[in-house]
Amino acid sequence: MENGEYMKRTIKDFDLNNKRVIIRVDFNVPINNFEITDDSRIQASLETITYAINQNAKVILMSHLGRVKTLEDKETKSLEIVAKRLSTLLNQEVKFVKETRGELLEKSISNLNPGEVLLMENTRFEDLNEKSESNCNMDLASYWASLGDIFINDAFGTIHRKHASNVGISSILPNGIGFLVEKEISNLSSLKDNPERPYLVILGGAKISDKIKLVENLVKKADHVLIGGAMAFTFLKSEGYSIGSSMVDDESLDFCANLLKEYENKIILPIDVICAKEATNDANVRICDINNIELDEMGLDIGPNTINIFKKYINESNSIFMNGTMGLSEIDKFKNGTIKIFEAIEGKNTIIGGGDTAGQVKNFGFENYKHISTGGGASLEFLQGNVLPGLEAINEL
Repeated sequence: MENGEYMKRTIKDFDLNNKRVIIRVDFNVPINNFEITDDSRIQASLETITYAINQNAKVILMSHLGRVKTLEDKETKSLEIVAKRLSTLLNQEVKFVKETRGELLEKSISNLNPGEVLLMENTRFEDLNEKSESNCNMDLASYWASLGDIFINDAFGTIHRKHASNVGISSILPNGIGFLVEKEISNLSSLKDNPERPYLVILGGAKISDKIKLVENLVKKADHVLIGGAMAFTFLKSEGYSIGSSMVDDESLDFCANLLKEYENKIILPIDVICAKEATNDANVRICDINNIELDEMGLDIGPNTINIFKKYINESNSIFMNGTMGLSEIDKFKNGTIKIFEAIEGKNTIIGGGDTAGQVKNFGFENYKHISTGGGASLEFLQGNVLPGLEAINEL
């Protein structure tokens, strides 16, 4: 997939007039007490949906919501709440069908008029049937494909997965990508292929083992890599520092030690951290150098000297990729480092790598970045140079 991602068919390459257009969107939004707490992913889909409406398409939307493992999950994972929110955002009725297959769904689609929108129920309800959706069952994909004339994949958040609702339908219907996927690929490609230098990568979060290939890949391409969050303590321990009771990924110690040896001038680690004996808002905290962490203390955020060093690298950089937070930022006492770094990279040529990082950016009120990805796993897979099955399945021009 060297150059294929740049030459994919898009929604603009089709005559949509009076056509049944299935758009795979990513409406996997956070819901608490039956209320959507962040509708960013719905907002991100509006350009493609609105374009299809304006082209007189009969719009059929498909999305998953969370993981569905039991019948009880169906009670809390319905997309009905999303249909209501989407109706408000589009300023028109979105017909919702509480089924993923069957006579009601077929009849509702056949009754659609050009310019109307229908959202079917959570595609992962089909996972209760031997994981048909997640395992890309082709009988299911064929059924869904029979409901439309054209398939558009605009769900970047699942583009690294091989599901019946993306790869499956793509293999049957004329297909293309939507504006959101096109935008994601364009922005991420600028870092993957030819980043403006100096190119800085900022990594945080917890387990290093989840990101070994990413770190390996990015350290080769970046001019510098700043490492914060719990991930930093595995690197520090591999260098012989006593890290107290800080989170550590022991299985990755050798990997970290070897990487530091090979790229000692590229990888920048914290020199001080915010320590506490417990990870709560009531904890007593102190700033301590990394060689001064007590056995019963854990590092839960980067310290002021580290922030200043990280800022120096940020100020000297012309392109930045950030994935992961600098500490336990969901707890007030340990959010300062993350906020200070978010502040420092704002207004620069910065791409935020989706997932929890994108959520925290929004929570803290930051938005002035070149691009905030809607897909955490997908953005990381793409930057590693891995094949994205949902994208690979789309026809080229």
